[in-house]
Amino acid sequence: MHFSPEIEERLTRLQEKYEAMGQDMVSYLDGLLHADFLTYWDYIHLDTLLSLQNPKTPFPDEEIFIIYHQITELYFKLALHECKQITAAQPLNADFFTARLKRINRYFEALTQSFEIMVEGMEKDQFLKFRMSLLPASGFQSGQYRMIEIYATNFINLVARDKRAELKDASIRDQFEYLYWKFGATELSTGKKTLTLKQFEKKYAKSFIELGEASIHHNFNALYHQLKINNQATVQLEDELKQLDINVNVNWPLSHYKSAVRYLNREPEEIKATGGTNWQKYLPPRFQKRIFYPELWTEQEIDEWGKGWVDSAVKGI
Repeated sequence: MHFSPEIEERLTRLQEKYEAMGQDMVSYLDGLLHADFLTYWDYIHLDTLLSLQNPKTPFPDEEIFIIYHQITELYFKLALHECKQITAAQPLNADFFTARLKRINRYFEALTQSFEIMVEGMEKDQFLKFRMSLLPASGFQSGQYRMIEIYATNFINLVARDKRAELKDASIRDQFEYLYWKFGATELSTGKKTLTLKQFEKKYAKSFIELGEASIHHNFNALYHQLKINNQATVQLEDELKQLDINVNVNWPLSHYKSAVRYLNREPEEIKATGGTNWQKYLPPRFQKRIFYPELWTEQEIDEWGKGWVDSAVKGI
């Protein structure tokens, strides 16, 4: 039996590869001979994936709620995959930075556009009932989302608006105590930390602080300024950074705000969010003025941050 030149060439290359590693190519070929063909469902662990939905109540729409949040976390994992590539690139250039930012922006745009699936896809009465079985768990407790924020900007930009000037030169550990989202997880009546926040900090505080310290010179803001100093920053890079600012700090929280208004807004008193989080002040961008790249925006744009988007997003609800 004669092999084609293409097969002979590949066998030679394989032989060289395994010899360089001190391995016997024939043994690997035996393994290939006995191995089953790969299937789609085995490759992505489909059966396992589809078994991960375990509702706590008999309400059918709870499964929608679970699946959508699982999809969200997978998108966050994709975004973090790109964050790690950007910060690890040596050397980092504007083209690579821009291309990976475009990926992250597409992930967040897909999430924002798909949020209607959940907002319009569940019966309000079902949600208001099954949500009581989820306490004190909350989407607020997404550790991956907080990690994306830490990768995206200087840590001080995540500090509560009224504390930024005071803590500008403080350590990451000290700044951590005043991150904006902590004030969105306080009890409405007492101002004390909710159990939701206590659980979240117990699991993730150490990781967040360590990532913040490791990212002082490697977050997107710092990396952008390094390229700018070396005259390597581009208009395209700045545009993608600004789009990320809008996607993460305006459009995504507004999607949640719109959902909260639909499901939790009830006269004469709003319903508390899952875990008792203060969604009325935590979600609207115009209250937080959370901006990753303030130097890329005009004073007027910063002053009106999120205002126009809020007005258009909640109009007609």
